Amino acid sequence: MTASPPVSSSRTVTIAATQMACSWDRAANVDGVESLIREAAAQGAQIVLPQELFETPYFCKDQKQSLFELAAPAEDHPVIGRMRALARELSVVIPVSFFEKARNAYYNSVAMVDADGSLLGIYRKSHIPDGPGYQEKFYFSPGDTGIPVFKTRYATIGCAICWDQWFPETARIMALKGAELLLYPTAIGSEPQDSAIDSQGHWTRVMQGHAGANLMPLVASNRVGTEQGDSCALTFYGSSFIAGPQGEIVAQADRASRTVLTATFDLDRIAAQRASWGVFRDRRPELYGALLTLDGETTPRR
Repeated sequence: MTASPPVSSSRTVTIAATQMACSWDRAANVDGVESLIREAAAQGAQIVLPQELFETPYFCKDQKQSLFELAAPAEDHPVIGRMRALARELSVVIPVSFFEKARNAYYNSVAMVDADGSLLGIYRKSHIPDGPGYQEKFYFSPGDTGIPVFKTRYATIGCAICWDQWFPETARIMALKGAELLLYPTAIGSEPQDSAIDSQGHWTRVMQGHAGANLMPLVASNRVGTEQGDSCALTFYGSSFIAGPQGEIVAQADRASRTVLTATFDLDRIAAQRASWGVFRDRRPELYGALLTLDGETTPRR
C-alpha cells in the first residue's frame, strides 16, 4: 500500500505597517494611531504595527528631567487600555510602544496586545542608543526582559524596537525562539550633527537582510514630520515598509505621508521554504562563542 503524500496546509495572515506625524497633543496622537489601525483592519489586516513612542513627539532629542513625567506603569496604562479595547473590537493584534515606569526604572517598551484584547507580555528595548538628537540613555535603562516572542492568535511574533534593528543577533534570537514575523516600531530620521547623513537606505537594507537571513516577513513602522527640540530638530523619514521572506520589499511608504501598508503571507508555505533552505539546519552554535564577547576574543589576552 502506497502512502499518500502529505497534504499541504495554508495559514495566511495580513499584516500592516503604519506611519504618521506626532505633536504635543497627546490625545490627538492616540486618536491618530487608532484611526490608522481602523483603516488597516478595514483593509483586512490582522496584525497592525504602530510606530515607536507614538503618544508624544520623540522626546529624546534633549535631556530634560521634566520629561520623565511622560512615563507610566504598564498596569492600567491608559493608552495600553485603549489599544486593548480596540484590539478586542477589531480582532487585531497590536504591539503598543510606550514609555514605561517600573518603580525607579524607566524603559522604552512594547506591550503585546492579542486579538482578544489580552496582554501577552512586555518587551523592553535591549539596545539603547546615545548620540546627537537620540539621547535615549538619559531616559531608558537597557531592557531586562531578554528577547521574547509572543504567540498571538494569528502568528508567533518577535517585536524589537528601533535601535535593536541594527543588531542581527536580535532578529536571529527571535527566529530561533519560533518567530514567524519580525516587527520593528521605529523613530529615525535626520542626524543633527551632519545634515548630509541620510540613513534611510541603510536602515531599510539592514532590515531586509534580517528578513532574508531568517526567511520570514518583516514589518518596520517609522514616523514622519519635523519635530523641534531645544537643542535640535529632527526630520523623520518615514519609509515604513513590509519585506517578504527573501528580503524583498513588498510595500513601502514615502518619506512624508500618513500611510497604511498591508501585505498578506502564507505562513505555512514560508515555514516549508525556511526548512528546505537549510540555514537553521546548518547552524554551528559551537563556533559562535565570539558573539558573547565585545572584541571577538573568547579568552582574555595575556
